[in-house]
Amino acid sequence: MVGAVGTGRGRLPVSLSVLLAEDNLVNQHLVRRLLEKRGHSVTVTGSGREALERVVTGSYDVILMDVQMPDMDGLQASTRIREIEKGRGTYTPILALTAHAMKGDRERCLAAGMDHFINKPIDAERFVDVVEAATAERRRETPATIECVESERLPL
Repeated sequence: MVGAVGTGRGRLPVSLSVLLAEDNLVNQHLVRRLLEKRGHSVTVTGSGREALERVVTGSYDVILMDVQMPDMDGLQASTRIREIEKGRGTYTPILALTAHAMKGDRERCLAAGMDHFINKPIDAERFVDVVEAATAERRRETPATIECVESERLPL
């Protein structure tokens, strides 16, 4: 599955800087490999608190945020990131990653400042498409909605 991504399609003209907040080691490895095969750089953290610390000291093109993590969950971390960005006058797309898509999760993600909702297990090709589309829309600076895995749609 990993080998198929990036072999049939060209690379993006720009390499993305991605922050991945994910506590599961298998998911960390999978996401990192998928994105690095496309030429993107990935910084991995294991908790929402670590992700928040990285955002304070760094800059990313997109943030992939697991919803359920120890210490500080993805919803809390996203809310805090949006507060920081409001003070800075910046905005980074935050894509929610979750294994438990239940009724109301989409609304909770939106309320926390997340832009998109991706269900796990991850479909490799669609996952890469969603990540790259989110950042492409941001670079064009036009309001848009991109299709999410499992047909959930959140405005960018």
